[in-house]
Amino acid sequence: MLEDKLLMWKVKCGDSVALSDIYKKYIKDLLRIATILLNNVNDAEDAAHDVFVAFAQSAPRIKLRGSLKAYLCTCVANRARNKIRANKKHRTVTLDKTSPLVSRSRTPHEWLICSEELKQWSNAMAKLPYQQREVVILHLRAGMKFRPIASLQGVSVNTVRGRYRYGLDKLRSLLDGELKK
Repeated sequence: MLEDKLLMWKVKCGDSVALSDIYKKYIKDLLRIATILLNNVNDAEDAAHDVFVAFAQSAPRIKLRGSLKAYLCTCVANRARNKIRANKKHRTVTLDKTSPLVSRSRTPHEWLICSEELKQWSNAMAKLPYQQREVVILHLRAGMKFRPIASLQGVSVNTVRGRYRYGLDKLRSLLDGELKK
């Protein structure tokens, strides 16, 4: 948190290296969140990069009250919500249509197992209602508390807790059903 405040101060002073450091520090998390929310790698990349462009343009005017990561995750969630509204319907993309990730750290057999697990998890997440998916991802991946999520969604904290609980319950039932097949 202190490192983020220092980076923000440097960005406000016009330090492009600090902006690059923020990008490097958070881009993977933001891409993951956007990919899960949008269920489309290309749209997720667009959303995450649009957030950073807007962040760079408005950095001198930003007054952070919480963590920088939570702020950026909130921006990505808002961008994802706007993208879904613009599309008027939620499109899903199977992992077969996405470009494969290549790593030298795992064997092909390990990648096959991970790929299948990721496919099951991604399919289960896509079946959740968007509000539940957003709460689950922002809480688990972005580490956001329920109160800021409630503020973001414009609902009560109890509603967010319910969405989180129902989302996890549905994920459990969906994934248990997949594992028993």
